[in-house]
Amino acid sequence: MNLMTVQEAAAYCRLSKFTLERYRVTGEGPRFAKFGSSKTGGAIRYRQSDLDDWISGRIVRSTSEASAAA
Repeated sequence: MNLMTVQEAAAYCRLSKFTLERYRVTGEGPRFAKFGSSKTGGAIRYRQSDLDDWISGRIVRSTSEASAAA
């Protein structure tokens, strides 16, 4: 299993780490693992397979198809 840090996952998806953070809050991003408690901040990690699945789920053929899915 290949676990990535937030920075590595952001680079893999070509997004900013702040975008991934926002997606974690809103629930619209890829699945992630959280280690530790929310009081201590905890470590966030992403599996490459979850990133690939999330990206695959966003493949569209046209801009109209993309807006209909939103």
